[in-house]
Amino acid sequence: MLNEKQKQQLHEVAQRSIEYGLDNNEPLKIKLSDYDQDLQTKRASFVTLHKNKQLRGCIGILEPLRPLAEDVSHNAFAAAFSDNRFPPVSSNELSQLDIHISILGTPEEIIFDSEDELISQLKPGVDGLILEEGRLKGTFLPSVWESLPDKHDFINHLKMKTGLPADYWSDSIRVQRYTVEDF
Repeated sequence: MLNEKQKQQLHEVAQRSIEYGLDNNEPLKIKLSDYDQDLQTKRASFVTLHKNKQLRGCIGILEPLRPLAEDVSHNAFAAAFSDNRFPPVSSNELSQLDIHISILGTPEEIIFDSEDELISQLKPGVDGLILEEGRLKGTFLPSVWESLPDKHDFINHLKMKTGLPADYWSDSIRVQRYTVEDF
């Protein structure tokens, strides 16, 4: 768990990376020695942007590949300028953005023999899920439960996000759950 100072630092990194990206078309480069060890540790994160309470961008990674401060900088830039669902953020939108950061815990495999058994194990509002079928892979953060509170709807929409039909099922589907620290 991060303390309030660390959370504030990461929020500032995200904000500055978006501002830097407007002028330089790349994420803010982080000097890791400016941050304490917890923010230098490799962690996976997502940065979600909202404008007027509407999604404006969301990008992240599922595996810890970079130090956390760098990951947040990279994902904030990508959420603002590379989420292909939205046009790049403009300078006049900057003051209207609400930045939400999610630090992912380690994913754990869910063992199940059927879709109903999988659904019975889900914890709405707590679980983030990674669904994999062959080369297809998709995830929903725990915050998605706010708009899809029904377990069946949650799984069906995750299947569609992954590139599968909502009614698709196969014994080869793999699902992992993870928790997040949100701020």
